[in-house]
Amino acid sequence: MPAYRFEALQADGAMRKGVIEADSQKSARSQLRAQTLVPLSVEAIASGSSASGPDVPWWQRPVGRSRAFSSSERAVWTRQLAGLVSSGLPVERALSALADEAEDEKQGLLMAAIRAEVNSGSSLGRALGLHPNEFPAIDLAVISAGEQSGHLGDVLNQLANDLEDQQQLRAKLMGAALYPAIVSLVALAIVIFLVTSVVPQVAGVFAGTKRQLPLLTVAMLAISDVVRHWGWLMLLSLVLTVTGCRLALRHPALRLRFDAAWLRLPLIGRLARGYNSARFASTLAMLTAAGVPILKALQAAADTLSNQALRADALEALVRVREGAPLGTALAQNARFPGLLSMFARLGEQTGQLPVMLQRAATQLSSEVQRRAMALATILEPLLIVGMGGMVMLIVLAVLMPIMEMNQFVK
Repeated sequence: MPAYRFEALQADGAMRKGVIEADSQKSARSQLRAQTLVPLSVEAIASGSSASGPDVPWWQRPVGRSRAFSSSERAVWTRQLAGLVSSGLPVERALSALADEAEDEKQGLLMAAIRAEVNSGSSLGRALGLHPNEFPAIDLAVISAGEQSGHLGDVLNQLANDLEDQQQLRAKLMGAALYPAIVSLVALAIVIFLVTSVVPQVAGVFAGTKRQLPLLTVAMLAISDVVRHWGWLMLLSLVLTVTGCRLALRHPALRLRFDAAWLRLPLIGRLARGYNSARFASTLAMLTAAGVPILKALQAAADTLSNQALRADALEALVRVREGAPLGTALAQNARFPGLLSMFARLGEQTGQLPVMLQRAATQLSSEVQRRAMALATILEPLLIVGMGGMVMLIVLAVLMPIMEMNQFVK
């Protein structure tokens, strides 16, 4: 049954907004009048993409976040839905409860649209599939498999666990990179301030003297002139370069070569490979545990990889598995995947516990990524502080050295 968003006046003149389910717009207005409401507007809630989707021109899209769920909110919503379904509540009643408790209007409208589709006879997976901007293909595959097997509550709990693990890993990586980023920005701001404000005053003080300035002071004055006169051009060139690189990386061949080179970097490359491999293994474990066929699970897990080189390797493994090769052997032929992943996949196939072994591989890879990220952040913090202190010391010396020489000349 379709859902309609309405605005109506109550008997006391107050405005009332909400969502109502009806066979047609006329029926929706009749239901509102039966509730002693005066309907002002009744609009159907689209079951496809939202008004800010890709079919709407960018100048007509609303300002701000266009999606109803962020990554963390989707994890919370999945956990809430899993708890309600596991307690024996029907899906449509669980969706109704979530719609009533939604604090955001977009989330409430989304829940109402999904509930309307479920009430009209659609499965939950199919109803979620009508909103691809909110729910990725992995969620749909897992939920559809859970509905077919009759274990929707268990599958939703597994999906919620996977989403929460991804959020925790991403949060730890962001936390490890936050402090070095702040220190770098503060150091850059201080250096720019000293070079553009303090150092030029030295030139003004010693402009009338006939004495030769120290080499360090001359170099700092030259840098100051370049930054003050051409800083805007340097900043513009940097912005244009970054924009050009981002546009160039939209080309598939260039993006593939860039991602492959990124994985070969000494420290960051290992972190990127471990992070993507952990996500791949976790997704594959969740899908196979839900009963999704291995070929479909491999395709969905490959789509989660942000690195195009690793995604190409995963698709090559998919081709080998389709041709009859074991999963562990197919993954072992791709050198960019860690050997730990292929080893656990091989053990899982031999013992008949592939989902369990893949989840163990994901856990170990995730722990290794966290350990390396924290170690890298621990090393970077003192290096950045020492580097910042060194730059400030050079600027201070460039200012003090002429003063010290003049004092000696006066004596």
